[in-house]
Amino acid sequence: MKIGKWAWLFLAALPLFSGCKGFWDAPSGSGSGGNGTASGVFYVLNQKTAQLAGFSFAQGSTSLTAVSNSPYTLAAQPYAVAISPNGGFLYLSTPVGIYAYSIGTGGALTILNDGQPISSDFAFTMQVDPTGSWLVEAVSGLPAVNAIPLDATTGLLLSGGSEESVTLPSGATAIQQLTLTPSGSANIYVFVAMGSTGIAGIPFTASNNDPFGSVTTIKPKSTTGGDTTIAVDLSRSLLYVGETVAVSGTQTGGLRVFTIGANSTFTEVSGSPYATAGVGPSAILPTTNYVYVANKAVSGSSSGNITGFAITLTGTVYSLTTVSTISAGVATVGLAEDSTGTYLLAVNASGSPDLSAFTFDTTTAGKLDSYATASTGSDPVQAVAIAAVP
Repeated sequence: MKIGKWAWLFLAALPLFSGCKGFWDAPSGSGSGGNGTASGVFYVLNQKTAQLAGFSFAQGSTSLTAVSNSPYTLAAQPYAVAISPNGGFLYLSTPVGIYAYSIGTGGALTILNDGQPISSDFAFTMQVDPTGSWLVEAVSGLPAVNAIPLDATTGLLLSGGSEESVTLPSGATAIQQLTLTPSGSANIYVFVAMGSTGIAGIPFTASNNDPFGSVTTIKPKSTTGGDTTIAVDLSRSLLYVGETVAVSGTQTGGLRVFTIGANSTFTEVSGSPYATAGVGPSAILPTTNYVYVANKAVSGSSSGNITGFAITLTGTVYSLTTVSTISAGVATVGLAEDSTGTYLLAVNASGSPDLSAFTFDTTTAGKLDSYATASTGSDPVQAVAIAAVP
């Protein structure tokens, strides 16, 4: 996730794989699939090669297919990616602004707004709110979160709308990641991981002209560590926070868990933080009954890993139990689950491989099994982010 300094132009794309045959290092089945019959669409940002690579799993098989015209070759380095909750639009951040794309049949992308950015902001991290009416983002080095008004039908800027901002605590310039509570949540918030400054919780009301409320801050467990990744549970009022120095021992990375209440009430659950088996939590992926944490750094190892936790509710008390830890690639920085719920996908910024695919063990619930690995371009590509179509 490094910064590029070129203008962004969307160029004609050249196919990287011919039918993706032999794409996986492991056998991947015999199904064919293709546009109109694709599911499990996801996209990987190859920063070093300035590409956006799109893939899908063929329906009824485990075959992987390149999205039409993928990889999309770009004139500037992609930086952050977000997909609208309805799966219709994709947003890409670059040093010269944020660009919008429509997602078509089979995951094919079409640039919108005549190829011009919808905002000049250089977003470090961003997400579309549950209503599809705001693109919430933060610019690295600036202690603020911004909300860009969107037309949920066209995916473009809302006519007559204006960008709104909320100021973060003083010193919150090392913003790592932001997320929002999902659709259906009783209390809607934006949460921001701010490194050593901690976590910001901001009430968010999409129907207001200015959707932001007052900022509440949660400090890190240790003054020597920081909050590097953040996520909200899919169906429970739980906030997950990855911290670099949260537990004792060699692997100091920890997963903190908070209940999310009204009026910016965030209460850490008993037993939190939970050890993540690494020192650099970099991505958190909640699924229906489990939550997975990727470490881009593990003490004593050159590879990253992914640790899974089972979520239990006893009465009104939540707790987590470690299920298993599995090795990933070098510098694991992003996680996603495909829309079919069949695969957990991980991207590794330093490769070895660029993309790892895991399946869910049929014997031990929540355990991950290595399925296959892949290159997402002509290495080294520096795969820095992954996003799956809902």
